[in-house]
Amino acid sequence: MMRISMERRSLIAIISDTFEFEKGKSDMNFDRIQEKKLKYEQNKHKISAVTLSSYEKDFELTFTHNSTAIEGNALTLVETKVVLEDGIAIGGKELREIYEIINHKKAYGYVKKCIAEKKPLDENIVKDLHAILTENIIVGGIYRKEEVRISGAGFTPPAGNEMYTQIKNFYMDLKIKENELNPIELAAWTHAEFVRIHPYIDGNGRTSRLIMNYQLLIHGYLPVSVAKENRLDYYNALEQYAVNGDLSPFADFVAELEEQQLDEYMKLC
Repeated sequence: MMRISMERRSLIAIISDTFEFEKGKSDMNFDRIQEKKLKYEQNKHKISAVTLSSYEKDFELTFTHNSTAIEGNALTLVETKVVLEDGIAIGGKELREIYEIINHKKAYGYVKKCIAEKKPLDENIVKDLHAILTENIIVGGIYRKEEVRISGAGFTPPAGNEMYTQIKNFYMDLKIKENELNPIELAAWTHAEFVRIHPYIDGNGRTSRLIMNYQLLIHGYLPVSVAKENRLDYYNALEQYAVNGDLSPFADFVAELEEQQLDEYMKLC
């Protein structure tokens, strides 16, 4: 049996092959978010290309730092910038940590490429993302066969056919959920359900945050970043979904991040 020590700190549980969830009572004001999105789209042309590019570049850096730091990567934001933008190696850091940073930037670039090509999220894209994220670390894009235990969680994720059935159901459900949920809820569900299943040996958290942003971007929303300082609220919201089947806390969490992004970009108009 193997033990996972990085994304494996996520407080998520595997419930059953068929996982039913309910939205519960939500604080999300989706109409308000929609109005802000529309207003931003109508005024986006007022933002200079240079300014917009600098904001997008800053997001890419911050997102990469936060998503890797949440899982234990020790590089600071400044060190992440030096590696990604200046191509300078950081002394005293594990090679794995450097690869995590570099690979995450590549993976996000792949997300943007697929979005530009208007490709809906599917199993092949997710496998590609995982392979990019774990390049030079492990062989990515291959579902685990081993039984694993997530550090800090009092349960054992499914192995073998049980896990395989759940991940296949996840991809079949993607199109169904698109008709049942609003885009914010869909992005939240995509993240929460994928990381609940935990299909890979490593890299599940980073992959789930990328595919959450994939769903936001493909539906015309801004990508979001979970600050490492907010990881406790983030994990607690995910746990509500995994344990109680309540998506609302995590959907509200994502909605708040999206609204903050829209407010920030609207200031530029």
